[in-house]
Amino acid sequence: MNRRDFLKQSTISAGTLALASAGSPSLLAADEPAAGAPFKLKYAPHFNMFKQSAGESLEAQLQFMHDQGFRALEDNRMLSRPMEEQDLIARTMERLGMEMGVFVATGSFQEPTFASGKKEFREVYLQDIKASVELAKRVNAKWVTVVPGIFDHKLPLDYQTANVIEGLKYCAELCEPSGLIMVLEPLNHFANHPELFLHKIPQAYLICKAVGSPSCKILFDLYHQQITEGNLIPNIDHAWSEIAYFQTGDNPGRKEPGTGEINYRNIFRHLHAKGYEGIIGMEHGNSRKGVEGEQAVIAAYRDADNF
Repeated sequence: MNRRDFLKQSTISAGTLALASAGSPSLLAADEPAAGAPFKLKYAPHFNMFKQSAGESLEAQLQFMHDQGFRALEDNRMLSRPMEEQDLIARTMERLGMEMGVFVATGSFQEPTFASGKKEFREVYLQDIKASVELAKRVNAKWVTVVPGIFDHKLPLDYQTANVIEGLKYCAELCEPSGLIMVLEPLNHFANHPELFLHKIPQAYLICKAVGSPSCKILFDLYHQQITEGNLIPNIDHAWSEIAYFQTGDNPGRKEPGTGEINYRNIFRHLHAKGYEGIIGMEHGNSRKGVEGEQAVIAAYRDADNF
């Protein structure tokens, strides 16, 4: 075959392959997941994240999440919802085979509830935990968020830490019989919550070790910890034995993965390689409005989950 015929034949072959690739699923990239297929990890949207696509109905929103491949839900407001809504959510999730992520059990952004050691605060948060234990049984929840309140500026830090540990031991005693796990969420001091007592992963690790209960673990919010201390993957590894739950949000902006500086694909790959089988709560906003913005969120998780 001469050079001219060879080039002609090569051009035809390349064009034929391109057309076949475009029209034949068997020739598509092997690592491209089908639309709606379950993700490798259990990402948990929250209600109204896909409201423009699914409508107002909570049941319809759950169905939409499931149809997009999500197999979990996070609902911080669950404890304050009417019982009828709670039961509807639980029934729908059971039918769809979805898992319940965290809801907030107790937490103050104005009072030193745990740090002060005061009896009146303890009575309030113990009642919150008791109510959360009963709700968790009804809605099949495994984790509840606990925010130990703000600093008590009248006490040295070590006394406050001791008070937090003591208070959490009381809470853990209430959770242990049912297997419910409190997850302590360190929140950043710089962009969102300057007065909160708990703000770093090593601090939460120390507290959980001191409480010494399977019902007291860490909620590792990647958004907050990128702001507070960064070093995300090494901190995940250092605190691994005490981490029970993760949340996402890119920084800056607290929107979906890919809108900021965090390399979520690497983090998700790392969690998957470590055998993490828990839930990853999508505790962030959408970077764009409307249906287009909701599709961008789904696409962002498809991209980050493609490792």
